[in-house]
Amino acid sequence: MLAVNEYFEGQVKSIGFQGKDKPASVGVMEPGDYEFGTGAPEVMIVVSGALTVLLPGSDCWQTYHAGTQFDVAGDAKFQVKVETQTAYLCLYG
Repeated sequence: MLAVNEYFEGQVKSIGFQGKDKPASVGVMEPGDYEFGTGAPEVMIVVSGALTVLLPGSDCWQTYHAGTQFDVAGDAKFQVKVETQTAYLCLYG
């Protein structure tokens, strides 16, 4: 079953689904600055556009472009800056 989610007053929208091996979601972010929290570890894959990210425990922002990915630990918060509409795939667990 699909789960449609909307965050930050509609600036981030995603559709959650059960992937082959683990839960996942696909979504799009509008330009803006966001803070996300994780429950379980996540792998974020940038599908289109770019995400500039400040990961937990880091002092440096890093930009991830389409075709790249980054890992976020479980039970953590991370910052994201988006300059153009960006699509992503998130794998949980």
